[in-house]
Amino acid sequence: MKYREEKDSMGSVQVPADAYYGSQTQRAVENFPISGLHFPSEFIHALALVKKCAVRINDTLGLLDTRLAPAVAHAAQDVMDGRFDDQFVVDVFQTGSGTSSNMNMNEVVASRANEILTGTKGGRSPVHPNDHVNMGQSSNDIIPSVIHIAALALIKSRLIPSLESLKIVLAEKANEFKDIQKLGRTHLQDAVPLTLGQEFSGYARQIELGIERIRAVEPRLAELALGGTAVGSGLNAHPDFAKRVIALISEQTGLPFCEAVNHFEAQAAQDAAVETSGALKTLAVGLVKIANDIRWLASGPRSGIGEITIPPLQPGSSIMPGKVNPVIPEAVIQVAAQVVGNDATITMGGQAGNFELNVMLPVIVYNLLQSISILAAVTQAFSDKCIAGISANREACAAYIEKSLALVTGLVPKIGYDQAAAIAKKAYETGKTIRQVAMEESILPENELNDLLDGKLGASPQLE
Repeated sequence: MKYREEKDSMGSVQVPADAYYGSQTQRAVENFPISGLHFPSEFIHALALVKKCAVRINDTLGLLDTRLAPAVAHAAQDVMDGRFDDQFVVDVFQTGSGTSSNMNMNEVVASRANEILTGTKGGRSPVHPNDHVNMGQSSNDIIPSVIHIAALALIKSRLIPSLESLKIVLAEKANEFKDIQKLGRTHLQDAVPLTLGQEFSGYARQIELGIERIRAVEPRLAELALGGTAVGSGLNAHPDFAKRVIALISEQTGLPFCEAVNHFEAQAAQDAAVETSGALKTLAVGLVKIANDIRWLASGPRSGIGEITIPPLQPGSSIMPGKVNPVIPEAVIQVAAQVVGNDATITMGGQAGNFELNVMLPVIVYNLLQSISILAAVTQAFSDKCIAGISANREACAAYIEKSLALVTGLVPKIGYDQAAAIAKKAYETGKTIRQVAMEESILPENELNDLLDGKLGASPQLE
């Protein structure tokens, strides 16, 4: 491999000749050979967006050589377009402020700008990674800002649409199944009947509330720390820099970003990220409930509950021919476990706000963006590949109701709890149904008994 020499305040470093990054990135690569994990493209592109908007504003404020600004903006756009994704090589586990990743970006953008201007990549002239690309900024306000930008953009573009799709298809199933009576279950034991539609309406409402919880954090994510520089005081940033850059970011993304109400809070704490992760965890827990119910309701198909049928997607066993497993619900459950684990990491990260800076920013943003991304992907798969193709097994639903001892509950208003319990006990001991025992004992006229046991269930709630 060929190398070139790059210099910084600590001396000279050998950098791969074909790399766009420079000395500080190379030092980070050597210092943090930890996991091989790198930031996702959403983070990289959001960071490049900030650099692009910053150079444009610094140019209009007269702070930057007008010959350099177009090249820097062009270079940042190249990064946003994904042309240099392979140049962001710093491990997630690095300095807690994310300075190494910020400098990785500064060096790549400067290097590319120098290539545009001179034909040669790298170096610190005419475009300098700190003096020009990082002008008016610090890692300490940039990285918290990018956490918010990337998270909110990913929520709006991917997660919310996926959840809306899932909510709609669950509501459609609730309507489709509204007249199918089935047995309810509490404590994993038979309970009184309801409709399959009512059961699915509960799932739809869970997702609807999950969407509301996630949307509720948007105002806090919209606040950006940009402009606080090192400790929140705004040292070395033009007074108009932050508001103008943030306005440009909002224009570029179509999202309502604004300057943080208090820069000291915005840089010292990561409460908005913790809150967002909590909403994602709540959603994940709800998805586990729904996915597990679907697995149980479809279990069998001949020796389980079998009240519904889910689409067969792939062979389920390497040894048992014909076996088909609930693979999508299982994927949902595994994603949820990862999100819950990520939330624990983010919670610990949020506790690492020491004085004027949180020092676990990289691991917070990595886990937060992963949670959003995998929840978006798995909910779309759940909607498209599982829920949309569910059909009801009417015969199984009806058969379970007739065999259930809980059916006696409908007789309680007429004959009282104790007599109803005695009928249930006899039905259990003899293996007969409630209807058979009640008719044998002539506790009520046959037509009245059947009316009570076959009583019309409550209407199934409808969701728009």
